[in-house]
Amino acid sequence: MGIETEELKDVAEVIIRTKDKQYVIKDAEVTIMKVQGQKTFQIVGEDKVMPLDQAPMSRETKSAPVQTAIPEEDVQLVMSQTGTTREKAVDALKACDGQPAEAIIRLISS
Repeated sequence: MGIETEELKDVAEVIIRTKDKQYVIKDAEVTIMKVQGQKTFQIVGEDKVMPLDQAPMSRETKSAPVQTAIPEEDVQLVMSQTGTTREKAVDALKACDGQPAEAIIRLISS
């Protein structure tokens, strides 16, 4: 019937963007199935969903530098645990490579 499958090896992440959200699937298992010239991608893994305005821009768009995306739930966690502003929470997360626990410790100890 002309069905071919191929498993992609060593996939670091898969990004799916909609108009207002971005789904990031790290360490994804990706299988490509080709049927009658059409490719179908099957992606297995845990995703993080974030608003598009907090997501890194692709290198192709060049409209913003590529940076580590900070999930909204991490920002909210840091804010709730430290009583700080959103801006300070985001700054602390950026300074701590997106690690909420380190950002909380940083803010509490400053």
